[in-house]
Amino acid sequence: MNRAITWSGTLTAVSSIAHGGQTRGTITLLRRELVCTAHGSLVHVPIISGNTLRGRLRRIGEELLRDAVGYEGLLSPAAAHVLRGGGALAKTGGEPLSGARLARLRQLVPQIGVFGGAGAGTIISGALDVGKVVPVLAETSRITGVDSDVSAFTATQLEAYTRQDDGDGHDFVAVASPSRLDFDEDGQPSVRAADSAQMLFHLETFPAGTVFVSWLRLRRPTPVEAGFFTDVLAEFSRDGRLGGRVGIGHGQVRVDLDTSEPVVGADWRAWVCGHRDEVLEVLGWLA
Repeated sequence: MNRAITWSGTLTAVSSIAHGGQTRGTITLLRRELVCTAHGSLVHVPIISGNTLRGRLRRIGEELLRDAVGYEGLLSPAAAHVLRGGGALAKTGGEPLSGARLARLRQLVPQIGVFGGAGAGTIISGALDVGKVVPVLAETSRITGVDSDVSAFTATQLEAYTRQDDGDGHDFVAVASPSRLDFDEDGQPSVRAADSAQMLFHLETFPAGTVFVSWLRLRRPTPVEAGFFTDVLAEFSRDGRLGGRVGIGHGQVRVDLDTSEPVVGADWRAWVCGHRDEVLEVLGWLA
């Protein structure tokens, strides 16, 4: 059993980062929270929640576990949701997980041991604590420990997007259902006006180059959990993504996190593969 292991350091935006907060009309603003500055005043500052970082790490962990165990297509939707999204607390017709069964689930499935979840009528705590991802700004210097001349009022940008209107394209009528087409006065097919309206919207983002400070802590992990989370962080460092709209290029980050002490990890892949049948059995308890 390891003592608590802490990673801390910086995440640097390689592409602009989106993290949805309030939407005002066609403008989606970054999530904000009140921060007490070094002068004692309260200022709303855009900060990325620890939840989005935890969610990204959880999805990486699930993919690593899935590749190792080979359970694709074998789990119930409830179990898959616990592994990938954290699950949800709902009534269950069976016996809620507790005692020896809960301990065995954590022991066999490092994804559960590290990230926890909610399933089978039970909230399962994990070993991982995740800090918020705080931008290095003048207003956050008391939090980050880094002085900056950049203000929260000038640290973000608005990016404009449009929804492409294909209604006047030469081949659009070959794609659309005839029942959804109108015909002009010359008898030519056209798209209904309501379906072809073009829209401009804006997204507030942190620009590329923004530096963030954060931390991660594993509380007394087993060697299997420590080895598993070390691989999760290694994958996150190779493919660092954070926030929303990653499918259109947002959210790429460079990861520079250092650990507080050497990690004593075990070969978690050998562990889960050696207990594959039992792993599948205990995951069935989450249905």
